[in-house]
Amino acid sequence: MGSLPEVHRSVPVGATGGWVRRLLAFSGPGYLVAVGYMDPGNWATALAGGSAFGYTLLSVALLSSLMAMLLQALSARLGIATGRDLAQLCHDRYPRPVGVALWAMAELAICATDLAELIGTAIALQLLFGIPLVVGVPLTALDAMLLLWLQHKGMRWLEAVVIALLVLIAACFAFQIAASSPDWGAVLRGYLPAASVVTDPRQLYLAMGIIGATVMPHNLYLHTAAVQSRAYPESTAGRREAIRFATADSCIALTLALLVNSSILIVAAAVFHTGGHTEVAEIQDAYQLLVPLLGGGAATLFAVALLLSGLNSTVTATMAGQVVMEGFLRIRLPPVLRRLITRLLAIIPAIVVAFLYGESGTAELLVLSQVVLSLQLPFAVLPLVMFVTDRRRLGTLAAPRWQAVLGWVSAALVVVLNVKLLADMLAG
Repeated sequence: MGSLPEVHRSVPVGATGGWVRRLLAFSGPGYLVAVGYMDPGNWATALAGGSAFGYTLLSVALLSSLMAMLLQALSARLGIATGRDLAQLCHDRYPRPVGVALWAMAELAICATDLAELIGTAIALQLLFGIPLVVGVPLTALDAMLLLWLQHKGMRWLEAVVIALLVLIAACFAFQIAASSPDWGAVLRGYLPAASVVTDPRQLYLAMGIIGATVMPHNLYLHTAAVQSRAYPESTAGRREAIRFATADSCIALTLALLVNSSILIVAAAVFHTGGHTEVAEIQDAYQLLVPLLGGGAATLFAVALLLSGLNSTVTATMAGQVVMEGFLRIRLPPVLRRLITRLLAIIPAIVVAFLYGESGTAELLVLSQVVLSLQLPFAVLPLVMFVTDRRRLGTLAAPRWQAVLGWVSAALVVVLNVKLLADMLAG
């Protein structure tokens, strides 16, 4: 049995009905994963990228979303084909020291994610209610109660709340894009790759932040477990159909995530870069600038969307933490205890930064947390691609050749970009 035993095979999918009805039965895990692709860490990198370089980094957002679709499709395939999650497979197939190292990397990635979500939620509370960051950061630990209530209600409730919050976030940004009147020709050109992304160290640093904020290591672990909440037939044909619907579910959800991420970057480019504000890295600065430029309504919606994305991301990061700990270490903790442990690990550096540097330190910490995620990515991607392309074990359910090739190319691209980024950082 995979991790998340309380929801394992708990959602019936039925053997009859049209394509749309069957897709709806399988829809949900993809949205849990998509939440991680639009968390506050994404906001920091997209705001910084849009204000500094206009629409140029839209091409990176598109590339990283396509890479995410491929890797999440491979994750869903692995979970359904093996009946195990990625953490369990790493535990079973690697020597103990390797497994422990991979577990430590995954936990570090979850702490970096949690740090971004915690700071983002605290900033939203400050913008909406005037709560100081040093007070708002510890307050965010209370969201453990929301998660506990949702998990008690069952998988479908959890997915419904997550999807509802995603729709609200998208609606907030639809309003902001309408208010910011971007140059749509420049927007479309922004999706075409530009050489400056690789040659300019600052653009590359932000591009790596966007990739780190988009393709999240813990999401690969979470997806392999979450797809097993569906009670699909365990025959080869049943698994093959489940793989097809799970892939469609995650691709649709990640398209929504791409639209939200693009929206943040487009608003930043249209409002800040065009207006000569090219150094907007702080979420608080963005909010203050939006008030005179777009009006108080747009700025309030910006803060509401930030709060919703922080709360949403929190739910899925905790589930991922549960999968990682249970799969690698075979340790089961009550969800509230698991949540409080990860929160405490993230709260301490966040409070220190908020206390020492105030608002000026939060943006740097947010972008750095995303770069840390990017550096952790190879340690989740390489085992995933290795396991899902293993025809000897998976037989006909192994990834088709084109997916295997693209999977290895994505893994290689992530490793090369990480080496380049580290070299640039060491060189100052």
